[in-house]
Amino acid sequence: MPNTQPAPLALTALRSGLIAALIALAAPAHAEEAASDARWVSDSLSTYVRSGPTDGHRIVGTLKSGQKVSLLTSQGNYSQVRGQSGDLVWILTSDLQAVPGQNERLPQLDQQVAELSGQLKTIDDSWKSRVQGMQETLDSRKALIDELETRNKGLNEQLEQSQSSLRDVQARLGDENKQVMMRYMVYGGSIAGAGLLAGLILPALSRGRKRNDRWF
Repeated sequence: MPNTQPAPLALTALRSGLIAALIALAAPAHAEEAASDARWVSDSLSTYVRSGPTDGHRIVGTLKSGQKVSLLTSQGNYSQVRGQSGDLVWILTSDLQAVPGQNERLPQLDQQVAELSGQLKTIDDSWKSRVQGMQETLDSRKALIDELETRNKGLNEQLEQSQSSLRDVQARLGDENKQVMMRYMVYGGSIAGAGLLAGLILPALSRGRKRNDRWF
């Protein structure tokens, strides 16, 4: 009987591997956008933006963490971006990232994880169905083997009984053959004795008749 215990562990490992692979592929999935002028403010901060590409330019506002902007140009440590309102501002290049922020990625990841979970459930159900089918097949085969073994045992017992009966019959036939031989010997001896006796009596009778014939 096969051991089905490793199946849940294998499915758990498969689920973890697919989720890890999904997260690892999340960044490459946005590589095409990174090749364009799209940028996102880093998730780890809420940064000020300036009117020019140096620290000496005045602060003209802030951009929220994860907010999407369009990269226009870079100069020194700063990059000029266009915000969602259409304003042109400068922000530290180190405060930009080439992939969407967590607030934008998490719903997509959640959806993909849900899809993968559904696929894994389908695989799990299919695996359980296959294991159940194999178990039923093994049970039916075991029942058939038990039945055949029982029938074989019964046939062996019948064979032993037949062989025992055959030995008894052969023994009786041997005894009967001996008795027949004895009867043949007795009959043969009787016939031989009768013939001998007749051989002795008939000549004597013949001689007696001849003597009687002389008296007449």
